[in-house]
Amino acid sequence: MTTQGLLGYSVFCGSVADCAQAMLEAASNGARDSRVMACINPHSFVVARGDPVFQTALQRSDWLVPDGSGIVLAAKILGVPLAGRVAGPDVFETVLRMQNEAGGSVFFLGSSEETLAKISDRIGLEFPNVTLAGTFSPPFKSVFSDAENQEMLRAINAASPDILWVAMTAPKQEKWIAMHRDQLHVGTIGAIGAAYDFFAGNLQRSHPILRDFYLEWLPRLIRQPRRLWRRTAISAPVFMFEVMRARLRKVLQEHEPKA
Repeated sequence: MTTQGLLGYSVFCGSVADCAQAMLEAASNGARDSRVMACINPHSFVVARGDPVFQTALQRSDWLVPDGSGIVLAAKILGVPLAGRVAGPDVFETVLRMQNEAGGSVFFLGSSEETLAKISDRIGLEFPNVTLAGTFSPPFKSVFSDAENQEMLRAINAASPDILWVAMTAPKQEKWIAMHRDQLHVGTIGAIGAAYDFFAGNLQRSHPILRDFYLEWLPRLIRQPRRLWRRTAISAPVFMFEVMRARLRKVLQEHEPKA
């Protein structure tokens, strides 16, 4: 089994390499049925409770990876076997390394022209066997027009990449993918949030030691308190309340008298 039920979601329970391999295998099957990788963390869980479209997009993902220490902690509390944290940026770079060995093409949707140029340069230097099928920097706005959506779809489908990476921040990227996945001629789609900025060098990832101890969020909170304080001060407590409530329900069910 590659997924486990956790708080109403089917969460991917393999490793980063397992996810990357599955994405590449789906990409090799062509564009008949696009499959989607998305990330879940405590903040996205809480946001999705008030956004049914976002919630459905996460639930329809083929690989919903536990990209957040809170998800891994929740799994331990609820007795759900996960291999560990599967961070979107790690999946992204692992897929690129595998493609560099076997060949393959990618398309990058999202972010600024400047960031996409940095990504393109790094791909050319470090992953020469990966074909850059194209990039597209959409307008910086909350909702795209029909014409803008069609322009993006035409660019992607004309390039016909094996894998489409989308980085527009959550929940915008997941909702865009869910709305258009049936119109996209690609085998695999990945929603990866800040991975572009990490890969381009715009943002520095936390030290591996902090990642090992599930504290990758701490330096980012210190650097961007105005942007990220809500995740820590509001979403994290709300999420843990839901986890403990689920744990209580589980304990009560386990101690119900048998008929």
